[in-house]
Amino acid sequence: MLNQYPLWKNLLVAFLLLAGLLFALPNIYPQDPVIEVTGARGEQVGETLQQNLLAALERAQIDIKSSELKPDRLQIRFRTPEDQLAGQDAVAKALPPQFTHALTLSPDVPAWLSAIGGQPMNLGLDLRGGIHVLIDVDMEAAMQNAVERIAGNVRTTLREERIRYVTVKESGNGVDVRFNDPELRDRAEKELGAEYRELAVSVRAEGDDYYVRVFMPASEERSARRLALEQNITTLRNRVNALGVAEPIIQQQGERRIVVELPGVQDPGKVKDLLGATATLEYRLAHGDIAQAFEAESSGRVPPGTALYRERNGQPILLKRQVIVTGDEMTSASSGFDQQSGQPAVYVNLDSKGARRMRNVTTDNVGKPMAVVFKEKRTVGRDAEGKPIRKWIEEVINVATIREPFGRRFQTTGLDSPQEAHQLALLLRAGALAAPIDIVEERTIGPSLGQDNIDQGFASVMVGLGLVLVFMAAYYRVFGLVANLALVTNLVLIVAVLSILQATLTLPGIAGIVLTVGMAVDANVLIFERIREELRVGSTPQASIHSGYAKAFSTILDANVTTFIAAVVLFSIGSGPVRGFAVTLAIGILTSMFTAIIGTRAVVNLIYGAKRVSRLAI
Repeated sequence: MLNQYPLWKNLLVAFLLLAGLLFALPNIYPQDPVIEVTGARGEQVGETLQQNLLAALERAQIDIKSSELKPDRLQIRFRTPEDQLAGQDAVAKALPPQFTHALTLSPDVPAWLSAIGGQPMNLGLDLRGGIHVLIDVDMEAAMQNAVERIAGNVRTTLREERIRYVTVKESGNGVDVRFNDPELRDRAEKELGAEYRELAVSVRAEGDDYYVRVFMPASEERSARRLALEQNITTLRNRVNALGVAEPIIQQQGERRIVVELPGVQDPGKVKDLLGATATLEYRLAHGDIAQAFEAESSGRVPPGTALYRERNGQPILLKRQVIVTGDEMTSASSGFDQQSGQPAVYVNLDSKGARRMRNVTTDNVGKPMAVVFKEKRTVGRDAEGKPIRKWIEEVINVATIREPFGRRFQTTGLDSPQEAHQLALLLRAGALAAPIDIVEERTIGPSLGQDNIDQGFASVMVGLGLVLVFMAAYYRVFGLVANLALVTNLVLIVAVLSILQATLTLPGIAGIVLTVGMAVDANVLIFERIREELRVGSTPQASIHSGYAKAFSTILDANVTTFIAAVVLFSIGSGPVRGFAVTLAIGILTSMFTAIIGTRAVVNLIYGAKRVSRLAI
């Protein structure tokens, strides 16, 4: 009996090993200090901006390594961290307000490797340093705000329909409207049911009092909570982007909490100022045309009752000082398509007060442009006493022509793409926090501690790997060397898979790799011991190899499947650090199964399979 793989299987093993080596390769390249420039709200970074920034760095006599313009950002590489810090000041002075910059590290991966998709794996907060914040969203306050909006809308509708009511009282998840006349109650039920189809309407009588109850059904309550959480996440993401943090993590945890991780940020006070910033929206009528706006900008004189603003592309525009509605009067915003033209559109809902004012203004200004102004109070510095200095930042994010009068619900068209419509809807919802937030947990990890974690984690992997390699080579000889080759290959494949998935490696993830190093040789120990048993009972070397791999497979599969199930459970119910451990453990199980069974068998076949041997070095 000869042990040989068919040609296709040997080629498959060789291809997977080569692919693993290629995709693990980016992780060996050093990290360059980099300044990343991105658009604050989706603006494109172009060649003009690149040339302006490079010229500013040249005037400041700051040496750079290279600059690269990517589809969504500009990367300027420096040779030393000192040059990076000096370049930050020059870039900040030359950078337009609609762009942000961030200090980060980026591997100097060759272009040919990047062209095939080779990217290093991301490092978690505990390895890179930064700030971790856990935020609790006050869902009770969010629901109370929703009920207050319902009460205001109900009052407005009843007044407009001239239906006399006694009281409108907030109660639980809705409002109770009291009437003296059952006919008025029935009219109110009909009108309110037709106006607010997303809400539930019921009637009841208590003596001489007749009630209509307008309330949120369970599905609407869940939707209100979900939208409040999404709006807060979007608001926080926009604020973090304004801070210029590279690769921030802002994600939902559970039903009411938000995790914010800011790699590289070391100022907790600045983060708190950022998260607690004030933001809102304003709708204003535009005044005049582009020529008048440019004239007002050049002369410095604006017409009475107007103010000069700038659009996202930097173009000046004159707006009337009178505000129609603000973000506080907005109940929801969503993206979609115009039913008539099929163009991307954003749908906005206002409360009763805003709807009445919007209807009056749009009725008198059909055919005229209206602008959406995003206003945010940001911390721009600190005074001599260390107190934050806050400043309002205003930006026109959209200008559209009023086609017809509208009130509570309206749409904005004229957008370039569905992505822009979605982004605008997020901005409209992110004007202010939908519910109060409370920071319930805060951790700061210094960059030196992150580097210490990397060094110690790498040392633990190397020590564990070295001890296993020595033991296997001494105890199993040639077969031990084959197992060692599989073990090293397994580590390469783990790194390659993490890089391909762009997973984030954390300190618990390194623990998962260390555990995998010990577990990976278990399969080979079972196989080798089975081969030795076959040799002891008199089987030939080739038959022993075949039986060893065949008979040990079921035991290896059972052991790894149970461990893989545990990893899946840890990932499904665990939080961030636990998930990092579970991901590397699960990947390690899959790659070790491949290298320990298929990989080592291929190598053993190459050594012993095509020849007749009388003795195995095991």
